[in-house]
Amino acid sequence: MADVVFELNGHEVAVPDGTTLLVALRESCGIRSAKDGCAPQGQCGCCTVWVDGEARVACVTPVSRVRGRSVTTLEGAGTAVADDWSERLCATGGSQCGFCTPGIIMRLAAPRRQGLLTKESVEQALLAHLCRCTGWQTIVEAALDPVDVSVNRDHAAERAAIEGRTAQSVAPAVAAGNGGFAGDSFPNDALIAVRSAAGTWHVSESLTEARAAAGIVQGRRSTLGLNWPIEIDDESEFVRTLRTTWVEPAYLEPDAVWCEPGGRAVGPLVNGGAFGGKRTAWLADEARRLADEHARPIRIALTREDVVRLGPKRPPLAAGVRADGSGVVWLRRTDGAARFIAEHFPKWTLHEVDVAGPPTSLDIRGAVWAELSALVASVSPLDERGDPVRSLEGAEAWARIDDEGVKITVRCGEVLDHTVLRSYCIGAAHMALGWVRTEGIAVDESGEIHDLTIRSFGVLRAADMPPVVVHIEDDDRPPVNGSDAVFAAVAAAAWRRDGYPRRWPGCRE
Repeated sequence: MADVVFELNGHEVAVPDGTTLLVALRESCGIRSAKDGCAPQGQCGCCTVWVDGEARVACVTPVSRVRGRSVTTLEGAGTAVADDWSERLCATGGSQCGFCTPGIIMRLAAPRRQGLLTKESVEQALLAHLCRCTGWQTIVEAALDPVDVSVNRDHAAERAAIEGRTAQSVAPAVAAGNGGFAGDSFPNDALIAVRSAAGTWHVSESLTEARAAAGIVQGRRSTLGLNWPIEIDDESEFVRTLRTTWVEPAYLEPDAVWCEPGGRAVGPLVNGGAFGGKRTAWLADEARRLADEHARPIRIALTREDVVRLGPKRPPLAAGVRADGSGVVWLRRTDGAARFIAEHFPKWTLHEVDVAGPPTSLDIRGAVWAELSALVASVSPLDERGDPVRSLEGAEAWARIDDEGVKITVRCGEVLDHTVLRSYCIGAAHMALGWVRTEGIAVDESGEIHDLTIRSFGVLRAADMPPVVVHIEDDDRPPVNGSDAVFAAVAAAAWRRDGYPRRWPGCRE
């Protein structure tokens, strides 16, 4: 099979035929800005590049289709694109993990789009993309509003680490996709290991060969509807009840790890975005084992389908709250739940229920705490600032939703960096609105997940996101996480706004 020859960032290259453009760029040409978030689904936009000056999703573009054409990635787009856009995104808080933003930059900065950016056109363009971290608004602001990139950001990473609950990096390089993803930094001589649906690893010199050997099949969106797996025994004693379903954390970087023989595994990166979803120590163990077994560096890259099947979810529950704020919760059996309820919700009774399905974890953002906080808020006096929530760490948040959008007030100790805190709060609002209204995945009675495409998760698109106003109150206490309190407060406000439907999400069946 003859090689495919095309122009890449101004230079002629020849790559093997029979692959996608994304595989050719990353595996043959060493391009790292184009990210693999869902290949070959073509739904997240992380691999967007220019083909003859027009934005194209590389993971569903056969490399044969660019024969003789001009392909440009962020590396070749010039400093006017890469530097300017990444600085603007950093300055507005429009990038947290940095996995989606290189593709977004390429979409919004495409030559054929120049001079045409309006709020409506930016939101329309972003329909081709998915972002878990930022809530879209700060990306739109980076595209349209005057931005001061000279503001001192000495404490940005400190505030981001508090909000992300792990060490974070905040810099223009992150927005350009250079935050240190394991899928970008592996040694050149590393073998690639791909997991089959049966759970066995297939190791090869190339990603294409490993995926073929593993029999990777593209995931689908199910025709099976959502189900709410846990019932409430008797609703009559409660003022209000709630049932939740399975929800995918939907972080954009599929878990990736690499390891040298006898070494320490690198990855996955937890900058922004994951919010408790990336708990894959087992993946590091597998990379270390395979590297020792093959006496070569090994890189492991989970597919999007792997992430959905294997990654932990927040436990589904059913709960009822009484007028005094006490209640009963029926919860999918999850490690640490009994201790958590006893310590933080002593007026509540817990019944753990065995339900077939994917693994669950209390590490997921606000798991159980946010649901019960929203229930308690629903029977609490409504503050003029909105539904009140106080986090376990002492952060306070209020949220109100009306026809004009979402209004948030947050008090969480020393601000440190206003831009970062605001960005995480807007992102938390986006996540909460989707959780209450649209997010969920189909899981059948045997526990098998049927929704495996990234668009099936129900994450709110840019065009569907209402405006968010964040008021940060001055506070001289030591800084604590504020965005998790915002997450719960916005969930409570959205639930109130929607008339307290008895199931989340309330806008999907």
